[in-house]
Amino acid sequence: MANKIREVKNQEPIEEPVNEKTEHIENKTKPSKPVRKGVLAKALSGVFSGTFLANEKNFKHVPFILFLAILAIAYIAYGYYADDTIRDVNKISNNLKELKSEFIYTKSELMFASKQSEVAKAAESIGLKEPIVPPLKIEIDSAQLYKNK
Repeated sequence: MANKIREVKNQEPIEEPVNEKTEHIENKTKPSKPVRKGVLAKALSGVFSGTFLANEKNFKHVPFILFLAILAIAYIAYGYYADDTIRDVNKISNNLKELKSEFIYTKSELMFASKQSEVAKAAESIGLKEPIVPPLKIEIDSAQLYKNK
């Protein structure tokens, strides 16, 4: 092919007679440039059309392509799993906050209800009165207790 190009370059250009009509037509219609596709555009059009699978050179890359597809699916699945985990953590932390506040409220109510004055008020409603005289301590000697038996 290189020889043909050299031969064409070495030849002298043939001059055609210039006609005003042909010159006028040539100026109006410009020769269109061939549209060149880039390498990326060709590759993407081959992938989307499916013609890359028919080429045997590309067929050897199928395992790697499948590996990348599986990796992409795993990456997407991990993203969904992480989102679900974050939602669960937020839900549990909100539930924990509610339970803590309920515990604090119940504890404060229990402390208030277990005060001596509140217990005395509750006991009066069932007929019990608070004793005015302090309780007496009964002392017994354990040695005498066992002798009597």
